[in-house]
Amino acid sequence: MTIIDKQRAADLLRQIGARNIVVLGDVMLDEFIWGDVTRVSPEAPVPVVDIRRESTHLGGAANVLANLLALGAKASVIGVVGDDFAGEKIRGSVRDQSPQQTANELVLDASRPTTLKTRIIAQNQMVVRTDRELRTPVNGETENRIISAVKAAIETAQALVVSDYDKGVVTPRILAEVLPAAYGRMPVLIDPKIRNFDAYRPATLVTPNHHEALRVAGLEEDSDGTLHRAAQVIRKRLGCDAVLITRGDRGMMLVEGDGDPVNVETAAREVFDVTGAGDTVIAALGAALAAGASMTEAAVLANHAAGIVVGKLGTATASAKEILDSIQ
Repeated sequence: MTIIDKQRAADLLRQIGARNIVVLGDVMLDEFIWGDVTRVSPEAPVPVVDIRRESTHLGGAANVLANLLALGAKASVIGVVGDDFAGEKIRGSVRDQSPQQTANELVLDASRPTTLKTRIIAQNQMVVRTDRELRTPVNGETENRIISAVKAAIETAQALVVSDYDKGVVTPRILAEVLPAAYGRMPVLIDPKIRNFDAYRPATLVTPNHHEALRVAGLEEDSDGTLHRAAQVIRKRLGCDAVLITRGDRGMMLVEGDGDPVNVETAAREVFDVTGAGDTVIAALGAALAAGASMTEAAVLANHAAGIVVGKLGTATASAKEILDSIQ
């Protein structure tokens, strides 16, 4: 594994506390219903879950915010919520957690439901997931409000993170307005989806997973060499500074400029749940780059952060102390 000196890691994590990061993207609420399975339904061959407790957690772009705050950064999130219970829950949680947040940064659109993902978990395994959402692009009025909110927020920010979950909030028009306004002044990081791929420009770092990278590049074989070619195709297609491909239990591949790939082996010791791991990665990358880390240093810190959250059940975050403790 690529190694980062523990003192250097401590210095970077300390610097994160003085950085302000703006997150743009699809906010959602993750709902967890926890229970036990002891029998099968007589009505159909499905398990009957005896519910023991319920919990909610910020999800999507809002989980990126939660991860940034766990690292000690100052941060705000810009997205869209509906006029419903899930939307109010997100607004309240964000308001309580982030002093940087302003009222107009979570745009209320009564014509759309708040994205709500409900996971039913029994014996520490997911039984089923249900989604309530609308994936059509937001309307022009909502786009205007998002663009204004982002341009105002980045005036005092040191990084912009775009968390695109393909739920309709991150549109090509919004990207065309806000990315040029931020790029060159601060690191601009994109957690992408296929639909908007060619609109992610200009950008400092794009972070597709290995499936997305291969699909965008029109390649199939999931090998080191093929993923390196995929990263080169993506970098040239978007003109971005660097590409970081996340590879699950095989870690990450960083391709910066025309240089050789840097492979970062996974830091995870045990994997219980990968929910939200991508949010943790993009948050840690954004925070580290804002603090002055090199691309490789940021990737190593993000890898350690991801290794921590996949060892926890449910949507989770990693603190600066946990990351530092995990670095040998």
